[in-house]
Amino acid sequence: MASLQARTGREKQRYEGQLRLVAGCIPYRLEQNVEVCYSNSENKLLVLMISSPNRKDLVFPKGGWEEDENMRDAACREALEEAGVKGILSENPLGFWVFRSKSRQNSCNLEGGCKGFMFALKVTEELDSWPEQALHERKWLTIEEAFKFCRYDWMRDVLNIFLTTFSKEKPIGMREESVELPLRPLSDAGDECQMASSGCFGKPSSVQHLQNSSSKCIVQG
Repeated sequence: MASLQARTGREKQRYEGQLRLVAGCIPYRLEQNVEVCYSNSENKLLVLMISSPNRKDLVFPKGGWEEDENMRDAACREALEEAGVKGILSENPLGFWVFRSKSRQNSCNLEGGCKGFMFALKVTEELDSWPEQALHERKWLTIEEAFKFCRYDWMRDVLNIFLTTFSKEKPIGMREESVELPLRPLSDAGDECQMASSGCFGKPSSVQHLQNSSSKCIVQG
């Protein structure tokens, strides 16, 4: 398999006013949980989070949404680059949240702000190696564990919405299609936007269900 590389630079970065647009996802899977008797089993919901250098808490994969891709493709690409996973992406985002980049967390203006759209990704494949493997270790967690490890409050809000949506009879409308995503040289993780847990952007925006995208969402190598 050809070597994958992550995108770098912000020449094609999308903005909405002063806000940098970001796309990401909560990767998840259902794992069979067998207790004593094989006939008494149930599926356990697990979500995937990633680590950052010199940090004990965890984040969900996300990154800049660029002009040559739609929002869903950007979310799939970030999952591949940061966590090394491919899968089936939800039709609509779980919602959007406005936050500041980590270098602007003490500011109360929009400079350095991000608007992040988060999806759910049903994981169908885990790669043995991925572009940002040296920067991010991936960890499968139960929902309870994930709440404890979330770095920022907004991530707990996303997780709550994901859990509520998943619990419905028909969770998170999905479709399977394939796409080849263009990748460029290794990105600088230091420029990644991070959520401020307090301050002007402390509350998440309400859930926005966007018009269904016609884009293809299973990333194939």
